Amino acid sequence: MRKLIMKMSVSLDGFVADSDGQKDWLFKTGDEESLAWSVDKIRQAGLIIMGRKSFETMAPYWPTATGPFAAPMNEIPKAVFTKNGFKSIDFMQTISREQSPAVASWAEARVFDGDLAEVIRELKAEPGKPIVSFGGAGFMQSLIATGLIDEYHLAIHPVALGSGLPIFTGLKIPLYLKLGEVKVFPKGVIAQTYRA
Repeated sequence: MRKLIMKMSVSLDGFVADSDGQKDWLFKTGDEESLAWSVDKIRQAGLIIMGRKSFETMAPYWPTATGPFAAPMNEIPKAVFTKNGFKSIDFMQTISREQSPAVASWAEARVFDGDLAEVIRELKAEPGKPIVSFGGAGFMQSLIATGLIDEYHLAIHPVALGSGLPIFTGLKIPLYLKLGEVKVFPKGVIAQTYRA
């Protein structure tokens, strides 16, 4: 059975984005080494999963993007989870596969609208490398609630937002984790890996 890994960057006070959903603070507090750590964690994935909103934001961007994240984000297969249906992505009509072969990994994403826990169990039972989850606060909260995450890879950024979008809110019972790895980067980002 393959592992499910939640990979997220969070503020010191536990938010994944500010109240408007913005994440510009990530670029002010990160550095090349913390970026390399994040890219390495993504490269370990056999499947990237995310919620519909994140997919609709990322799908038009990544096929033509450059930089360290572009290759793994475009090469690794995706699965999208939705509760409210799925609209077609306009970028698929404006970016041809000749312009960016990477468009295929986004256009061919598997879409699931069934019970999240049931689908996650099925995906974990498939052979392959680990599943890495991306997405917004709402999707992560739903994923945490399933109790099926095996590891939490958190990059804690040295910024307090005061308010924003949390991922560990609304837990029905405390979530006890075991610390695995801790790595400190030059600008103060602390990577923490926890096992469930």
